[in-house]
Amino acid sequence: MNAQMPVLIVVVPLLSAFAIAAAGWFNRRLCMPTAAAALGVATLCTLGLLLRVIQDGEVVYRLGGWAAPWGIVYRVDFLNAPVLVLVAAIALVNLVATSRIVVEEFPGKEGAFYALYVLFVTGLLGMVVTGDAFNLYVLLEIASITGYALIAMGRGRAVLASLNYVFMGTIGACFYLLGIGYLYIMTGSLNMTDIASFLPPLYSSKAVITAFIIIMVGVWLKMALFPLHGWLPNAYTYAPSSVSSLVAPLMTKVMVYVMIRIILTVFTPAFTFRALGLNQAVVWLAVAAIFMGSLMALAQRNLKRMLTYILIAEVGYMVGGAWLGNRAGLTGAVLHILNDGLMTFCLFLAAGNILYRVRGLNMEDLRGLFRKMPFTMGGFVIGALSIIGVPPTCGFFSKWYLILGGIQAGHYGFVVALLFSSLVNLILFFRIIEVGYFEPHSEHRHEGQDHAPSMEEAPVGMVVSLLIVASGLILAGLYAGDIVQRVVNLAIPESIV
Repeated sequence: MNAQMPVLIVVVPLLSAFAIAAAGWFNRRLCMPTAAAALGVATLCTLGLLLRVIQDGEVVYRLGGWAAPWGIVYRVDFLNAPVLVLVAAIALVNLVATSRIVVEEFPGKEGAFYALYVLFVTGLLGMVVTGDAFNLYVLLEIASITGYALIAMGRGRAVLASLNYVFMGTIGACFYLLGIGYLYIMTGSLNMTDIASFLPPLYSSKAVITAFIIIMVGVWLKMALFPLHGWLPNAYTYAPSSVSSLVAPLMTKVMVYVMIRIILTVFTPAFTFRALGLNQAVVWLAVAAIFMGSLMALAQRNLKRMLTYILIAEVGYMVGGAWLGNRAGLTGAVLHILNDGLMTFCLFLAAGNILYRVRGLNMEDLRGLFRKMPFTMGGFVIGALSIIGVPPTCGFFSKWYLILGGIQAGHYGFVVALLFSSLVNLILFFRIIEVGYFEPHSEHRHEGQDHAPSMEEAPVGMVVSLLIVASGLILAGLYAGDIVQRVVNLAIPESIV
């Protein structure tokens, strides 16, 4: 069983999707438990793999027993093991937390929804675990197509937002595939480790340089790095709550992981950070992403849309940190993949709870929420503090490494951008807390009605899930040193100082 864990995290959810689709026709009550069981198995396997990597080092699994480069190989190491846990755990918790919402939003369509949900997670897990560049493209398309469909299941402008996502996402995937095609022509292999062994003598080749740039543009488009972000705000804003709280925390983070994997495994840090000479340009692009994402978030009056622009700024954090080219920056980038996944998940879960109860996320809908939904808003505040970077929440520690990396690289523009973004986040969330705590609910704003509204929390499962995630932000902060020392540091090559 232990030897099969790398393939089980992909095969079990994949096969369960077909069972869920069938259950949707015959007994819809089985759809959610089947999805939960499949993701539960995947989560246990990812946790087992993380412990195994910490104890024994890299785990390699050959599909069908075929050795690389002829066969597809799954590799689990210090870089992707924690990302696997992040994806599986968030998907499982979100499944449980939003089950009540799904029944109300998609009556009679539970089979289709949960089948797409599990296929989306399958694609993400496969992208993280695979060691084959073309297999990564196939799994990227599985995650993308199911993501488009999940977003399109929303109401109002969700279909149009999903269509825009389809156009931009397809372009990004095509760029990635074209770059991999160039590498295949030059090396004759699709296995990442095998490609890496052939590339060093070819680094001066214009085809290899072009391939790298094309792949990066495709990955940046899929992760919504400014100015390639145009698809993200509408897609995540108009998506159903149960979808946005899954896609928003995971899709961009997995694509940042893919970028770092390509930099460190397919190519080398020496080629990426020294020979290519694009460091400064990419970090300045990340600085622009941080500034523009933060400024655009300031202009929003809808909570969910505000969070999408904060997410765009957070992508700038990770891209900039990775391209600083030093150990502190990469440590901050890898750690922020994990931290930002949890922080974004916490805030989108809270937004889903609020929307479920008050049916709106505009500023006027948030009045009096601390009295009406104290537990939900408590979880929201913890998520907000982590996004701002207040210790001991986990957001502080990844920002600390990112700032340290910026100082060591002498890139003070990146440091200023991080501090500016934290200040803007403080303003944004203080504004929400002010409205939610000090302004009375609209039902009690009439003259002579200054009493507090009665408490009307979201359902227990939704609240408990949110509080568990919020507690995780504090625990991840308290154990940040152990995570860095025992996992993140070992994921970064020793050649990076």
